Amino acid sequence: MSTYNTLKGVHDIVPPDVFVWNKIEKTAERLFYVNGYSEIKIPVIESTEIFTRSIGQSTDIVEKEMYTFTDKGERSITLRPEGTASVVRCYVENGLNRRVPPQKFYYMGPMFRYERPQKGRMRQFYQIGAECFASAGPETDAEMLCMIYELFNRLQLTNLTFEINSIGCKACRPTYKSALTRFFSQKKDSLCGDCKTRLTRNPLRILDCKVDSCVQLRTGAPLIVDFLCEHCQAHHEAFIRHLKHMAIPFHENPLIVRGLDYYTRTTFEVTTEYLGAQKAILAGGRYDNLVEEFGGPATPAIGFALGMERLAELIKHIETPDNGPFFYIAALGEDAAALTLSNKLRGRDIPVECGESKISLKSHMKRADKLNAKYAIMLGSEEIQRGKATWKRLSDGTQGETAIEDIGAFTKLYEQVSHD
Repeated sequence: MSTYNTLKGVHDIVPPDVFVWNKIEKTAERLFYVNGYSEIKIPVIESTEIFTRSIGQSTDIVEKEMYTFTDKGERSITLRPEGTASVVRCYVENGLNRRVPPQKFYYMGPMFRYERPQKGRMRQFYQIGAECFASAGPETDAEMLCMIYELFNRLQLTNLTFEINSIGCKACRPTYKSALTRFFSQKKDSLCGDCKTRLTRNPLRILDCKVDSCVQLRTGAPLIVDFLCEHCQAHHEAFIRHLKHMAIPFHENPLIVRGLDYYTRTTFEVTTEYLGAQKAILAGGRYDNLVEEFGGPATPAIGFALGMERLAELIKHIETPDNGPFFYIAALGEDAAALTLSNKLRGRDIPVECGESKISLKSHMKRADKLNAKYAIMLGSEEIQRGKATWKRLSDGTQGETAIEDIGAFTKLYEQVSHD
């Protein structure tokens, strides 16, 4: 038993799980590239005010979940609980608005929230996020949903639900908040403690409460779609038309309000029924006022973040990534020849494992099988003298010979399998 253990709510990511994570990241990176998104790397720590100002003082994140401390300079520092606020700060501070619009960025990395650890939710958790600035039209919202849809297709994930809503803007949301306040004021005594506070601070947050009693109490509550102003209604209807035109399946959910205060108009979630209570694996929406609140020019924006832990959990049920070596070299004679061949093959970006010469051929073959190698290359004294290596395809036992110096022939074997 280890003397030291990870803290509660944090975890190591080791093989084979890390291969699933790598697959997600590489798939996302490629998709971001073809959609014109550039990577940015944002700090793990920020001034606390960045999050209290953007996320909202009345949110659970700010009130209960942030890891905040005072540093030696008496500054209030917070481990980032989400990525959008940091990206907006980066956007304004670095003058990224001066680039040709729209400006598109993505990020990957850890976030931190102090909450009860459970399946798919940790205190240090990882997100992939994307943000698009300086594009206000509903076609941008639809384009982002299309990119997300393609990401899940490439990861071979099905049976996901795309839920969308509009939560209005500064013009129409106050009227809706007033209607919610009147509705829930009649049920105040039955609300949970948090929602009693939300009733006066931000009644929309009651719709996001997960307490069973509050979920039941919101039956019959006013819906934001009935309060949208003319501009928000037109934006939402155009967004839906674009989704239908691109054949993106979706479900309208008028209760999606998101847990962060900065959202405006379009909001969305991608959910699954396979992770228990933690249904959402991706969420996002439009935040057209946030850049201006950070001191930048008025800039419409939209973004999303997906939870790596939850997504990796889904993919693990579909497939186990094959990350064994392509060639296993069974060194039966001098090590130098085997090492030389393995290094030449690795120089061609071919995964190779080189076994030690001290063990028997039988032991080599057992090890190659356990490592899930595709081919075993036998390289003993006889093979070295003849200048030919004997190879065996482990899936069906097919054998052959190739000149040790003919790296092109070994590369061809690799390329044939890789393109199958």
